[in-house]
Amino acid sequence: MTTVAEPHRAQPDDDATDPQLEAIGPVVEKDRAALIRTISIVVVLGLWEVLGRQVNPLLLSYPSKILQALWSMMLSGEIFQAILESGKTLLLGFLLATVIGVALGLLIGRYRSVEAATDWLVNALYATPLVAIVPLVTLWFGLGFSAKLFIVCIIAVFPILINTASGVRNVSSSFIDVGRAFAATERETFVKIIMPAALPYVMTGLRLGIGRCIIGMVVAEFYTAVGGLGALIMKYGNQYDTAAMFVPILTLALIGVLLTALVRRAELYFAPWKAN
Repeated sequence: MTTVAEPHRAQPDDDATDPQLEAIGPVVEKDRAALIRTISIVVVLGLWEVLGRQVNPLLLSYPSKILQALWSMMLSGEIFQAILESGKTLLLGFLLATVIGVALGLLIGRYRSVEAATDWLVNALYATPLVAIVPLVTLWFGLGFSAKLFIVCIIAVFPILINTASGVRNVSSSFIDVGRAFAATERETFVKIIMPAALPYVMTGLRLGIGRCIIGMVVAEFYTAVGGLGALIMKYGNQYDTAAMFVPILTLALIGVLLTALVRRAELYFAPWKAN
């Protein structure tokens, strides 16, 4: 009797993982985080609305009242003019702080002689409450745009500088040795080894610098009181209009969140290996 062999049937491999199933996990986790974030925002705003109505309006306002004040300021164009003026100072000051902080941080982190010559000055200025020199800055530059720009830049530059220098110092010496073994020039070592390795530290410094920029901008506008969101806070604070005063405060918070998210996106683009 001839036995006919049955065709071999492929058995499912328990160890194999469907790529589509692997992709579902991060998507579900992302949706879950977005849902939790949305619920937390709704809960906080709801509690604020309820509790704010029970408090003296001179001490605290509530979201619906703040939205009414925002609508009035939008109709008058006051809020848009303030955002434009503050945004110009903020972005230009942040750009200058980034250029100065990254350049000096690379030099200080790479060359011991530069570090020895400047570390005492950096540490002294970073430890000094720079808000205390604002009156002196107004004497130097007056009450205009130059004074605000200088304050924003000087307050924001040190987190960027210090984080960049730390990133350069933390570059593995084996990477440098490999570059030397392949006869890499100093420029090539900077561009192809040091800067990519230090990039996550630089981006962290930029995220910290954004918050310092906003602080510096508001402090400068408090002292100059010429224009911008800080001037609006002073104006409506002096008028005891709490709802209107919250509009520029929340606008500043929103600007900080958006800029921080933008820098985070840039970090994921330029340094995708740090995504996790």
